[in-house]
Amino acid sequence: MQSAPSIKENCCHSAPAPGAPFLASLARSGNFFAPGKLRLIVALSVSTLMTLLSVALPLAAAENPQDLLAAGRVDQAIQMLEQQIRAAPTAEAYNLLCRAHVELDDWDAGVPACEKAISLDPGNGLYHLWLGRIYGEKADRAGFIKAAGLAKKVRVEFERAVELEPSSWQARTDLAEFYLEAPGIVGGGEDKARAQAALLLPLNPGMAHWVLARIAQKNKAPDAAEQEYRLANDVSHGGARAWVNLAGFYRHTNRLDEMERALHTMESAPVDRPAALMDGAGMLFRTGRNDAMATRLVRRYLASATVEEWPAFKAHYLLGELLEKQGDRSNAEAEYHTALTMAHTFNRAQQGLQRVGR
Repeated sequence: MQSAPSIKENCCHSAPAPGAPFLASLARSGNFFAPGKLRLIVALSVSTLMTLLSVALPLAAAENPQDLLAAGRVDQAIQMLEQQIRAAPTAEAYNLLCRAHVELDDWDAGVPACEKAISLDPGNGLYHLWLGRIYGEKADRAGFIKAAGLAKKVRVEFERAVELEPSSWQARTDLAEFYLEAPGIVGGGEDKARAQAALLLPLNPGMAHWVLARIAQKNKAPDAAEQEYRLANDVSHGGARAWVNLAGFYRHTNRLDEMERALHTMESAPVDRPAALMDGAGMLFRTGRNDAMATRLVRRYLASATVEEWPAFKAHYLLGELLEKQGDRSNAEAEYHTALTMAHTFNRAQQGLQRVGR
């Protein structure tokens, strides 16, 4: 296995999920579903069978765990990584296994894998960044006392990541956001966030202005925040990330028409960050705005090179929600099934199947 990439290196490429279109077509045909109460029982059995078929599909020799994670085929990624770890455990395999559990929102399973990666390679900034991220996810869902302890661990890991990779804009952005959101008792502070924004400026000026915009928002200065979001847009030459961040600001300030216009502008331009399509679709869905645009954004994302940041199985689930909301229960069902062929423990997709009564 190759050595782990640096924080700033993009190593992931997408690949289609084998079997998913065929299985989805079976679900869409409706031939396997009985009427009445038996329908749900039979459908759940079909879902289980589809999941087992997906897990049992052979792993192509040319694929690697990074490809599988980028494609959202998390079941297969975990299967491959566990095989690799049994044969020859490496820090990279443990880090990728941690990230697979992050895709599944399974923080408890992911933390030991991230910790193991660092124990095997303590000088890798990428591994410290991911451990800090998963500690942060756990902290967001913990009680006050436990969250405070985890927050201190987040700070330690992010600061270590920046120390090891000082030119990583991703690590500096995460650290800046921590400093901005965390209370002083665990090491947060606006002055520290501003210092990171200054250091970000030569690395990624768009994200530097994003940090400054977040600081202005926290200080209840919406005009200054909007100016920084627009500066981020200017310096990134209208990049998708900047447009979706500006749209998020409009959503936060309840300027939903402007939010929608910003997302439409993003949709109309070449997308330099595919995950922004899903960020925009999720924003529209949560605000109940323009389901047609949201559906287009998700379909465009799934037709592109999907990325680990927005696993494809979650994109299929969101598309299912959108179709269900529009009354297209049959195709919503197919999307929920497709999500489960990639991640059989994804509870929200299982619940989606129950809602559509299939």
